[in-house]
Amino acid sequence: MSRSALKLRSWPLTILYYLLPFAALRPLVRVGWRPTSRVAIYKSVPTRLLSRAWGRLNQVELPTWLRKPVYSLYIWTFGVNMKEAAVEDLHHYRNLSEFFRRKLKPQARPVCDSHSVISPSDGKILHFGRVKNCEVEQVKGVTYSLESFLGPQTWTENLPISKIFPAASFQDQLVTKEGNELYHCVIYLAPGDYHCFHSPTDWNVYHRRHFPGSLMSVNPGVARWIKELFCYNERVVLTGGWKHGFFSLTAVGATNVGSIRIYFDRDLQTNSPRYSKGSHNDMSYVTNNNQDGIVMRKGEQLGEFNLGSTIVLIFEAPKDFTFNLKAGQKIHFGEAMGSL
Repeated sequence: MSRSALKLRSWPLTILYYLLPFAALRPLVRVGWRPTSRVAIYKSVPTRLLSRAWGRLNQVELPTWLRKPVYSLYIWTFGVNMKEAAVEDLHHYRNLSEFFRRKLKPQARPVCDSHSVISPSDGKILHFGRVKNCEVEQVKGVTYSLESFLGPQTWTENLPISKIFPAASFQDQLVTKEGNELYHCVIYLAPGDYHCFHSPTDWNVYHRRHFPGSLMSVNPGVARWIKELFCYNERVVLTGGWKHGFFSLTAVGATNVGSIRIYFDRDLQTNSPRYSKGSHNDMSYVTNNNQDGIVMRKGEQLGEFNLGSTIVLIFEAPKDFTFNLKAGQKIHFGEAMGSL
């Protein structure tokens, strides 16, 4: 019998193990049976299939009379502030997808001009600080590998960023200027948040790397539970440079958020039915006729999620760069994150 079939047959006993007192199944444990771990059970859930099904459901046009009660329930459940929406009338949104991707009034999110890095989205600050030992924290105390998250550094070969000193570790390879440090910040977008994300600074996007993968929840509770969660999930890594060197923004997918859209990249297709585990595909925006890649200005619209997810910033800056943040704080797009 195949290993997958054995796992399937063990599921009923595993579920009972977590529902019943341990003593009830102790005889089975004594003869060698071991339950599948909670993490293994969760990883085996077909989250990609469920997310595609949810995406199709979101596209179903609701009758006009049903829109207000459905959206009102969502607003009440997740604390949505519709006074900030460009269109407050709930009957305007034909389906859930349009409601999730609602735009804001222009004055709702003023962009801070006095700081070099602003928040690219609404959300909750999960973690921030300097990158140490080639690892980044997804939440306090739970880390993931920087190299696993960004992938092999083949995307730097044709970039107009050059190093002036030899590098040893993967982390050092990202730092292009002597005396600089590598920093990171993780922002979690809840279902009730504004789902578009914007450019956090003035920078040039040189490369896009798409990792097909799982679509597990990125809720902070789950992030504490599963090590390297962000490396398992589908994500789109945008890399490039700003005035201080390397800069990257990664949009991480989650359950029911298989669709990640980058406005200037029409070729990007996320949450495809089939993919090779551990694979990635690359796209360079640098050509012989365009050495600047995609030029982004601070606050400019960059992309969107279909529900809510996570944004991870990893960038190079001088040692006197400081974050103006607190772990766990709520932040809005356009608010200051850090400066020199």
